Amino acid sequence: MSLLEKILGPKSKYDTSLPYTYEARIPVFEGSEEHNSYFADTICGLVEYLNQNKIKPEEVQIFEIFQEKETPIDPKLLTTADHQWLFRPDMCRSFEEHYKGHIHENTCSFDDRDCKGVGP
Repeated sequence: MSLLEKILGPKSKYDTSLPYTYEARIPVFEGSEEHNSYFADTICGLVEYLNQNKIKPEEVQIFEIFQEKETPIDPKLLTTADHQWLFRPDMCRSFEEHYKGHIHENTCSFDDRDCKGVGP
């Protein structure tokens, strides 16, 4: 990574057609509007982090965070038919249409980002 990349961050973060980051929200308690948040710069990194922390797909709502808006992600893009998390490369295939032109056979536009997840 060059000095310029260290200062400015990943090039893909400046592509406004891609989310800036991803957020998973888990209600503090059932029916609560308050929630705990988990973040990652990639959807695959966020799902891996949630899985490592034993958070199930039905417990969470995941959002794409753009600079001007946030949109929920359809859980079908993130899970198998039996409602388990998808992981790479299956998740990559699931998002090919969603991020048309950004995901290819062995690479994607998110390759320059850190996949590490963080949470409360």
